[in-house]
Amino acid sequence: MPNAYTTLWTNDLCKALAREGHTGERLTVMFGGPHQSLPSFLRAGVCPGDVIHPVRVFRRQLWVLGAMEVGRVLDYDTVGEELAMEDYLRLIHWKTLKAGCVSEVVVGPPGSPLTFERPVPPDLLARLTYRSRRGERQIKHVVGGELRSTVSVHGIYRLAPESAAELDALVRESCAAAA
Repeated sequence: MPNAYTTLWTNDLCKALAREGHTGERLTVMFGGPHQSLPSFLRAGVCPGDVIHPVRVFRRQLWVLGAMEVGRVLDYDTVGEELAMEDYLRLIHWKTLKAGCVSEVVVGPPGSPLTFERPVPPDLLARLTYRSRRGERQIKHVVGGELRSTVSVHGIYRLAPESAAELDALVRESCAAAA
């Protein structure tokens, strides 16, 4: 059964993506690396078939920016040799995501459109749960429906199945409303 993950994108990255006109484009590429500023999808256990939800924290709210199914996780240094030209052009198109020291590329079929207008409702934020080998944990620092610190979402984390289903429904609901 596929897993679902969140990965935190900075507000500076989100501003750059919006400024460069990526809003509304379907996600097809993400980058990972060895450092905390650009964490590794492989180290997080991401596999083909899994779903990645990029998120941001802005004005004390968690925003889900979209969803993308993982097709392959490739080594950045050899990605040009492994991708078809069409996929390589997508990689170049999404170069804004390539912030920092990159060691891997996640490619997949077109995911949901990128949007900065999808806040996670306070009730969902309060019960959003991550799962690891050590057990389950909810997001810390949620007070009165607001996220007071990004420490619990900074990185790439696997969602508990119920939370994954709720985030997926939120993405699909807003995509249907936009259509």
